[in-house]
Amino acid sequence: MFSGFKKFILKGNVVDLAVGVVIGVSFGAVVTALVKDLITPLIGAFGGQPDFSSLQFSINNSQFLIGDFLNALISFVINAAVIYFFVVLPINKLTAKKQPNSGEPVESTKVCPECLSTVPLKAKRCSFCTSVLKK
Repeated sequence: MFSGFKKFILKGNVVDLAVGVVIGVSFGAVVTALVKDLITPLIGAFGGQPDFSSLQFSINNSQFLIGDFLNALISFVINAAVIYFFVVLPINKLTAKKQPNSGEPVESTKVCPECLSTVPLKAKRCSFCTSVLKK
C-alpha cells in the first residue's frame, strides 16, 4: 500500500518540484524584504511618503480603499522590476555566454530527397537508399 506512495514521492520530478517550490518561496521572501526594507524607503526618500493606505473615497456610504490597491500595485511593479533586473537579466547573460550561436540551434542533419530519411549534414550519399545527395 505504501510502496506505491514511496515510489511516487521519491521520483526525481516530485523531489525537484518540491525543492523548486521551497527555494521559490524563500527567494520570494528575500525579494519582498528587499522591496519593503530598501527600495520602498528609497522611493520615499525622493518622493515623500510611499504609503498610500490612507487614500480612500466614498460613494453612497461605501468606502473604496484605493490606497491599499495602489500599495499592492506599486509593490507588484517593484517586485517584478527587481526580479527582472537582478535575476532574469543576469541569468540571460550567463546562459548567452555558454551558447555559441546566441541560442540558435545548429542543423546537423538533412533529409534525403529520394527516401526522406534523415542523414548527417555532411553525408554525400544516403545510407538508406544510396542515392547521391546534393549539398
